[in-house]
Amino acid sequence: MTDRPTSPTGSPTGVPDRPALEGLEQAWDAAWTERGTYAFPRAEALAAPAGVFAVDTPPPTVSGSLHVGHVFSYTHTDVVARFQRMRGRTVFYPMGWDDNGLPTERRVQNYYGVRCDPSLPYEGEGFTPPHSGDAGSVKAADQVPVSRRTFVALCEQLTAEDEKEFEALWRRLGLSVDWSLTYSTIGGPARAASQRMFLRDLTRGAAYQAQAPGLWDVTFQTAVAQAELEARDYPGAYHEVAFTKADGSGEVVIETTRPELLPACVALIAHPDDERYQALFGTTVVSPVFGVELPVLAHPAAEPDKGAGIAMCCTFGDLTDVTWWRDLDLPTRPVVARDGRLVREVPSWLSGGGAAAYGELAGKTTHSARIAVVDALKASGALKADPKPTQRKANFFEKGDKPLEIVTSRQWYLRNGGRSAAGYESLRDELLARGKELGFHPDFMRVRYENWVGGLTGDWLVSRQRFFGVPIPVWYRVGESGEVSYEDVLVPSEDSLPVDPSSDVPPGFEESQRGVAGGFVGETDVFDTWATSSLTPQIAGGWERDPELFSAVFPFDLRPQGQDIIRTWLFSTVVRAHHEHGSLPWSDAAISGWILDPDRKKMSKSKGNVVTPLGLLEEHGADGVRYWAASARLGTDAAFEVGQMKIGRRLALKLLNVSKFALSMGATDPTAPVTEAIDRSVLAGLASVVRTATDALERYEHTAALQAAEAFFWAFCDDYVELVKDRAYGAQGEEAAASARATLARSLDTMLRLFAPFLPFATEEVWSWWRADEEGSVHTAPWPSAEPLSEAADGADPVLLATVGRALAGVRKAKSEAKASMRTEVVTATVTAPAALVPLLEAGSADLAAAGRVRDLRITAGSADEVAVTDVELAPPAPTA
Repeated sequence: MTDRPTSPTGSPTGVPDRPALEGLEQAWDAAWTERGTYAFPRAEALAAPAGVFAVDTPPPTVSGSLHVGHVFSYTHTDVVARFQRMRGRTVFYPMGWDDNGLPTERRVQNYYGVRCDPSLPYEGEGFTPPHSGDAGSVKAADQVPVSRRTFVALCEQLTAEDEKEFEALWRRLGLSVDWSLTYSTIGGPARAASQRMFLRDLTRGAAYQAQAPGLWDVTFQTAVAQAELEARDYPGAYHEVAFTKADGSGEVVIETTRPELLPACVALIAHPDDERYQALFGTTVVSPVFGVELPVLAHPAAEPDKGAGIAMCCTFGDLTDVTWWRDLDLPTRPVVARDGRLVREVPSWLSGGGAAAYGELAGKTTHSARIAVVDALKASGALKADPKPTQRKANFFEKGDKPLEIVTSRQWYLRNGGRSAAGYESLRDELLARGKELGFHPDFMRVRYENWVGGLTGDWLVSRQRFFGVPIPVWYRVGESGEVSYEDVLVPSEDSLPVDPSSDVPPGFEESQRGVAGGFVGETDVFDTWATSSLTPQIAGGWERDPELFSAVFPFDLRPQGQDIIRTWLFSTVVRAHHEHGSLPWSDAAISGWILDPDRKKMSKSKGNVVTPLGLLEEHGADGVRYWAASARLGTDAAFEVGQMKIGRRLALKLLNVSKFALSMGATDPTAPVTEAIDRSVLAGLASVVRTATDALERYEHTAALQAAEAFFWAFCDDYVELVKDRAYGAQGEEAAASARATLARSLDTMLRLFAPFLPFATEEVWSWWRADEEGSVHTAPWPSAEPLSEAADGADPVLLATVGRALAGVRKAKSEAKASMRTEVVTATVTAPAALVPLLEAGSADLAAAGRVRDLRITAGSADEVAVTDVELAPPAPTA
């Protein structure tokens, strides 16, 4: 045992004169780091892997600052880790940083005033960005274009600084992480793991590329996966548009909110049972303005009660269009380009007046094109009524501000059960079965997983058209004619990973063959950030990098995370482990709720209603903030409540002060005999609390454990400590005093262990005054056991303390009502209670009389169900000189 650090509140040994919470976080974090208190004992884990408890800690997104929601959920995880460590498990508790992807790119753009232009040559290492700091966002028009290499270097530079700040805050909060086990999702090991898993998925057919319609964000110029969608209300208008029947016999009127897609229309669709359109099925109509002949077809996804009951199918206006296009084998006639503007060349399927009309739209934004098309419809007489304003539901990228378009592009996908394929016909059912294997805490969160898997409509799109991410590790052969053959995929060997196809060359080629006939081109896309984050167990556990470690920690025991990313992070991690390992990645998932602002709205950076935690930690202390977080159950939303933090701070301070008091009375030997009835009653009650708290924490119900410990603690302080003060000082003889001191010591020893996962700094401080020389840190001491307490209680009734405590409260109330000092002596007092409680009161009568300063205490059985104090006669005040 090394020397314990000097307490911030006093001397390096013994009890300080003025216990205080200030300075404990910095002092104990330094001590824990120096001692390696939370270091993962690798040798022990490899020798006994069954004893490992591995946590797949969420890597926070390093793109600015942490907010109080992070403190909330990460505290829940730390409580579990600390409890399992005290239970004797070898805890593997790493920390990662999710530092690749769009949030980091956006932060770098604003922080440095740059934007990436991959066509630019590398500026060199001496490049100085035009701006530096978080003072404010730099407008897009003012951002200086830089090469991809420079942009990535700036991303790496800024995330490195952010990671330092994040770690400092986590340390201030008291996370018991092994800080030697950190990783980043853009670091070498993560890139290698992500690329290795992809290559294996490619080999087994779980990864594939396809030219297909997909959701596209025109602002960020990237494809978007189903899991990243948000449906939001968006202002629009219904337009009644008339199509002419090809035989000239009349019109067919449809309603649309997107008239600008009229040149992309490939059919009109109605429900097969809709009697209004039975005669039209199999005929054709001609589109207004553009003059294209189109079929009228039936499909069960059409909605008879929506609008006119018949709709135009365009390639592509929404996901329903994609379904119709695929099911009915319709032609592809896209007009919206990746930049959100209509394509600049007149489409081949338009001619004559239709081509001329399109020429007026080419290159316009969809908004401007909509206005132009509506004007043309009015002029042609095809617009049958004034547009009717409405709020329509539109798909948005969760980080975007404009509705998504559907654009046809070449993308990479991973099979996730959303679409059947040869060899993967039962994948959806297999993944649903995995969900049933997984222990969800709380269990009702399981249905969110099942609903997501059951509702998937396509495979997981994993490629992104971004810059700061893990490169997709493939190249494509260039034919002798100079055409890129995307079907001819070139891959690296696993031992060469990680690679960057934009600068590395495939096996058997040289750099001079890049981009030339007979040579190769590198893939420029990167992985979706979830494609790498879905491998956090493999990355943290050393998959294929440290086989011994991986075999000891995988599958992990716990995945803690938020409820909003069950569909993304939890599900995607299950998919990857299922494909590669044929198992779950962990046995249990602990799902935290959301933090709500005073208006009961979820706190989020996008809403601008988040609270950063540093000021809270400075004002209320880490233990106070942790108390607030731990007071909320898993899976339930919690209000941001400063009042709870104040209660937590008061609890931590009371723990310091009552501990000082107990130790000052000589309560240092928790093994001494306990002889008095009220003392044994305390231990019996404490044994019950230990059982309750242990059972609750084993079930991931930390709030119940905290509530049980806290309720006992306040009763201990308010009743027991007051009752045994005189006896502990020797007023009733040395044997009775020794029993009181032993009980105080046992109780204090047990309560420090019970509170250690929740209030790590206050408990470690008290432990250092008293127990550190014997047992080191309280956080590596064994979790308390109920059996020794029960043995010492020797069958005592835990109700005894509460009963005597109520009587003492009655005596105090009488003094208070008489406006007398609590030190005023009582000449006589009568305590009446139900007959069954009288023996308990008699057993504690000596302590009750001493604590209440009662000369003549009478205890009688009464008819009432409550303990009551009557006939109180106070001694007259002493005469003043």
